[in-house]
Amino acid sequence: MTRAENSNGYPLTMAKERIVAQSAQERTSAPTAQSREADLDPQTLEIRPRTLRDYIGQRELVERLSIALEAAKLRKEAMEHVLLHGPPGLGKTTIAHVIAAEMGSRAYVTSGPALTKAGDLVGTLTKMEAHDVLFIDEIHRLPAAVEEYIYPAMEDRRIDFTLDSGMHARVVTIELKPFTLIGATTRAGLLTQALRSRFGISHHLEFYGHDDLVRILVRAAAILSVRAIDNDAFDAIAARSRGTPRIALRLLRRVRDFADVRAQGRADSDAVMAALRLEGIDDIGLDDLDRKYMRAVADIYGGGPVGLEAISATLAEDAGTIEDLVEPYLLQIGFLARTRQGRRLTKQGAESIGFELPAAATPPDQLF
Repeated sequence: MTRAENSNGYPLTMAKERIVAQSAQERTSAPTAQSREADLDPQTLEIRPRTLRDYIGQRELVERLSIALEAAKLRKEAMEHVLLHGPPGLGKTTIAHVIAAEMGSRAYVTSGPALTKAGDLVGTLTKMEAHDVLFIDEIHRLPAAVEEYIYPAMEDRRIDFTLDSGMHARVVTIELKPFTLIGATTRAGLLTQALRSRFGISHHLEFYGHDDLVRILVRAAAILSVRAIDNDAFDAIAARSRGTPRIALRLLRRVRDFADVRAQGRADSDAVMAALRLEGIDDIGLDDLDRKYMRAVADIYGGGPVGLEAISATLAEDAGTIEDLVEPYLLQIGFLARTRQGRRLTKQGAESIGFELPAAATPPDQLF
């Protein structure tokens, strides 16, 4: 029996080898966790928890993952695919590294916009070993043509790659080793139902509580060798961190820099407060952009309601940036309301900037 050939006369087995070899040259869009971490400061790597035991916060997610990981290791299988959604900075990437470490495997990190063609995905999947983790950040921005290849990879551990086109088209099936796909997104609503339904575990990450942020800061301060920092200073930083560990750690680094340059290396309460004032962060965590947003709604649009696009044009800021970075925290602390007519300041939000709302208020049934 002769081997099947494609339209160029190459055996399909050779065609498969050419696909994999070509993809190997294109897979720079999906660097491994090790290659990405090689460029990071060693202290930054130490701050990132390596195991679920070290992970602080998100207790419900940690419990769910611990059960799934233990079951997968008992059965010697790859862990189920995981979808993580929620605001940025809450630890989605860190969780992917933790899962890989718990499974004793490697994490391959890429993003939806980086996977521009099927070859990018094929190149990454074909080099992964059993139980490895593929982390795709901003997975809702994955091109539709690439997403089609993910479905059989997630369910059947194979990729059907089409060679040529028209009447000469041939399909090459590439078998994959069992792996875990971890998708992260800040906009879960933009995911297709077909993709969302293929994840065995789906979890929404919540903002962190004050106590958890303090624990994260205490641990990070010890790793970063921040000297003479007290509990009041940790409380002050945590209160301004908007419930987000990434912001808390960023502020801690700015405090360390200020202390080294202006306070002889001592991050006491006075140094911490001075550093935070320099960053433009007020007592409740609002920054300059937050205050500009609220002033625009108040002064230009009379407290609202006003549409997102109008606010975006007024501030000369991208609407996505405002929706993802500014509004979630203002909604969380009750300074902003979304109505059918648009955004509007609440009474509490107006009072915080010294603005008096008009007498007419939005009826409760118009809020959602």
